[in-house]
Amino acid sequence: MFFKNFKKTTLFILLTLISIPINAFAYSDYIIVGGQNIGIEIKSKGVLVVGTYEINNQNIAYDAGIRIGDVIVSIDDEKISNVQEMITKINNSDGNIKLGYVRNDINKYANLKLYRENNSYKTGIYVKDSITGIGTLTFIDPNTKLFGALGHEIIERNSGQILEASGGTIFDSEVIGISPSTNGSAGEKNAKYYIERIQGNIFENTTQGIFGKYTSAIDENKLYKVANIDEVKKGEAKILTVLNGTDVKEYTIDITKITSNQKVKNITFNITDKELLSKTGGIVQGMSGSPIIQDDKIIGAVTHVVLDNPTKGYGIFIRNMLEEAEN
Repeated sequence: MFFKNFKKTTLFILLTLISIPINAFAYSDYIIVGGQNIGIEIKSKGVLVVGTYEINNQNIAYDAGIRIGDVIVSIDDEKISNVQEMITKINNSDGNIKLGYVRNDINKYANLKLYRENNSYKTGIYVKDSITGIGTLTFIDPNTKLFGALGHEIIERNSGQILEASGGTIFDSEVIGISPSTNGSAGEKNAKYYIERIQGNIFENTTQGIFGKYTSAIDENKLYKVANIDEVKKGEAKILTVLNGTDVKEYTIDITKITSNQKVKNITFNITDKELLSKTGGIVQGMSGSPIIQDDKIIGAVTHVVLDNPTKGYGIFIRNMLEEAEN
């Protein structure tokens, strides 16, 4: 009888273990809050087409089917991953190439007869393999060293598409000026880059932000508790961001709406801080990722500005960013 009960107990324990939800997350309850201005360089998977041009009154690339947003991945069936590899393959060709590219996850091919000028070939294609800009660091998990920034995806401006990342870095940056926002137009932080002073490596670019591994020294003197979604409430809160140099300061906001049934634009708020409004006119580009603090807990990050009224904006729940960082 004991043996039968033992088997039943063992089976119950096993079933209990198996039933643990697969979406359990291991991020820390207390995290290091950012607010620092960072430089960002993100590398694409393959070479991104950002435009085409005419050669001798012919748009050879467009006529062959190449479009803005296509990602070139091979030349004559040999894989390429950056612009320099593409240039080398083309210059070593006989002027007739088979171009492999990806559009909407479908592999395609085009045959191009190139134009030679000054000992080099012209393709009729404008390309890039990376994007550089600035943003705000949101958090570092002190246990895993995972970081998150921006709270939204990086989009390639010409194609309007999210850049599929093969890697990248975040690095030191300082704000040297502000171009204020006005109704109908978002302003921006003007900043210096220090690309050699790397803070971390980027793993992914998603609709919830950019994420990776922080590699610099971290300061754990001030940790903020991660708020539950049901703890976020309307009313006063503050954001942490940089308006000059590298000095992170607090600025007040008023949360007017909370939306829990989506992954982004969870927090709607107004800027109420007079100093921030006088210097920036509201939310400016480069402020994305600025942590939102309420009741001494981190609740989210600034993500978007309302163009018609830049004193209004949106934020993402911090838990949505933390969960995405672990995926």
